[in-house]
This record gives sequence, C-alpha cells and structure tokens, in this order.
Amino acid sequence: MTLSGSVRAVITFAVLVLLHFTLRPLLGWRASIDFLLLAVLTAAVRVRPAGAAAIGFIVGMVGDSLAPDSLGAGALAMLLVAYLASWLKAVFFADSLPLNAMFFFVGKWLFDIIYFIAEHHLTGIDLVQQLFLWSPLSAAATAIAGVLVLLVMRPLFEPSSA
Repeated sequence: MTLSGSVRAVITFAVLVLLHFTLRPLLGWRASIDFLLLAVLTAAVRVRPAGAAAIGFIVGMVGDSLAPDSLGAGALAMLLVAYLASWLKAVFFADSLPLNAMFFFVGKWLFDIIYFIAEHHLTGIDLVQQLFLWSPLSAAATAIAGVLVLLVMRPLFEPSSA
C-alpha cells in the first residue's frame, strides 16, 4: 500500500470511529450498527495478523472504557475478531461486495458471541435471545453499513493514476 493509500485508510478508520461515538448513540437502536468494529475490520484486512490483533485490542480497550463493569470483554472480542479477520482475508477473501458483506456480518456476530459470553451479564434465555435474535440483526445492520462504506470509499482506495 502506498503512502497516500495508507493516509486514506487512516482517514476512513478515524471517520468510522467518530461515527461510532457520535451517530450511534443518536440512533438508539437495539440492533445498532457497530462502526467501531467496521473500523477494526477495515484496518485488519490491510495489516498482518499481529498488527490487527494490536489494533483490535487497543480499540477494544477504548470501547470498554465507556463500560467499566465489563472491562476487557470488548478488548478480548476485538482482538480475536481482528486477528481472525486479518488471517482469513489474507488466505482466501476476494474484493467482492457480497463476500465483504458476509465478512462484516460474521465478524460482528462473532464479536457479539465472544463479548456477551465474556461479559457474564446475561444468562439463560436472555443470553440466547441476545445471541440469536438481536446479535444477528445488529450484524446485518453492520454489514449493510459496511457495504455502504465500501461503496462510498472504494474510489479512495483505488490506486491513483497520477
């Protein structure tokens, strides 16, 4: 990746983090879009697995700082999802919108599974309802937002002809 491509990727990452902390609270949906996870996934596919894990851990800790009662659950989930995303993207994913939508969906759902199990706040039927009703809906909303981000940002990630 060129220097200008790296700068564009960092700007996209910053915009997604900004959206997570500004737009997401305003929406107030139960199945909300996770812009923070989109930022981590878009960064993770551009770096090696160890770098992706570091990015995931740092961003997860920043996200966890807003919920001190579950400190560490988000960091663990982001670390694992970022590592797996970087490894899987390097192995077999192509640059296809349907595959990227599935990539975002599975990434968000896996994040929620790890997060809610590590958090230990939900048990029994509440945990099942969260993991099999609300988490897939949130993953679908995140996947749709991720595809829209890719469509809008695709011209920025194309190599410049100059």
